[in-house]
Amino acid sequence: MLIKNEVLKTIQELPEEFSFDDVMDTLLLLEKIEVGLQQSDNGEILTTNQAKEKLSKWLK
Repeated sequence: MLIKNEVLKTIQELPEEFSFDDVMDTLLLLEKIEVGLQQSDNGEILTTNQAKEKLSKWLK
């Protein structure tokens, strides 16, 4: 879950003029990073070989 201060800081770092899509893309990226960090902290990770095997059907 995102923290309000992080969201506000992220919005303040945007240029003076921006689109709604810019805000949404930035906030989605911020959330995905937060989720990834939480998964890593919880040990929900894959080894390189596991990731390669899981992604092999898309990487052919």
